[in-house]
Amino acid sequence: MDMLEDLESLQFESGVTEEDRSWLYLQGRSRGLTVEACAHAIFFCKLVHTLRESLNGNQSFRGLPIGSLNVATDEHEELKVGIIGGGHLGKQLARVLLQLVPLPAESLRISTRRPEALVEFQKQGVRCFYHNSGLVGWANVVFLCCLPSQLPNICIEIQNSIRKACIVFSFVAAIPLPRLKLLLNKTSILRPQYHYHYAEDGVNIWGAKKEITAALQDPVILQATCPYSAAGGIRLNIKWLEGVFYAALNICTEKNVAHSKAMLLMNELFLSVHFQGCGEDTSSCPKFQLTDVVSKDYVKNLSGNRPFPWFELTTVQLRETPFSQCLSASTVIQDHLTHLYCDSFGISPSKEQPNVSTGLPSQ
Repeated sequence: MDMLEDLESLQFESGVTEEDRSWLYLQGRSRGLTVEACAHAIFFCKLVHTLRESLNGNQSFRGLPIGSLNVATDEHEELKVGIIGGGHLGKQLARVLLQLVPLPAESLRISTRRPEALVEFQKQGVRCFYHNSGLVGWANVVFLCCLPSQLPNICIEIQNSIRKACIVFSFVAAIPLPRLKLLLNKTSILRPQYHYHYAEDGVNIWGAKKEITAALQDPVILQATCPYSAAGGIRLNIKWLEGVFYAALNICTEKNVAHSKAMLLMNELFLSVHFQGCGEDTSSCPKFQLTDVVSKDYVKNLSGNRPFPWFELTTVQLRETPFSQCLSASTVIQDHLTHLYCDSFGISPSKEQPNVSTGLPSQ
């Protein structure tokens, strides 16, 4: 219970002068970016877990998991997630991963210069320490949540310890992808780019009076985080979604999965959630083809049991790919991906525009 909720004179906005009130939208933007980042991290971890479990023969594709991820029988096959940075975003991310993926505490580790400040996570069983190179040598996915000024030194520390199959997921917005590639000397990097434009609902939509974990259980807010949504004035560059797709292919390649089976897995993983527009006969729904992934010339050289090549995720997110053309040309595939995203959070997409009020003034 917030005892100050109805005391307007003690609210943050009451101390803002009239001429500065036009800047209050920045509060909503900051909040929205945090919510979007955490939502996309949840989706990515669920997707990677589902694919790994399928490859290990422990799970079939029936949507992304909403229950616990503690399924793997071999601790070496569990999804291991590391966070570098224990500041505001690092803590928020750790909370949502533990509560909403939900990731087992033993599968999450945090490296920060002040591990003593993370008592709440240590009490839950999360290992918190200051050893960046040790963290990346252990994890399957590493989230960078540090300050831009800290990143160059961190990259020097970890670049020789990152395994090829480890995916680095950067939330350091001030460091562009080409620069990050040079700093890490690595190409398995995902970096979502968020584009903001002022919107009337940009302040009110993100649930400013809710904890992030609570906000990410609100269907309206969750729909605003969909990759193809621009609600709240924030749009995700869809190249990130392409990077996620090729990252999934790399996981198959790491396991030496034949390209034909990898394509089956991709179709089951990304296009397994159907909706009313599909009709009763879902066999007519679109399927990814080889030419949606690699060039026609490369397809000619693929033999039956040969895995896909190792894709540079940085290149995928910076240039046009066959998958770019596939996504842009098919609204039906876009709809399937939107339904997959919503289904991973246990909600159904709505065509209605979100409209949530938190009591904050608009610009």
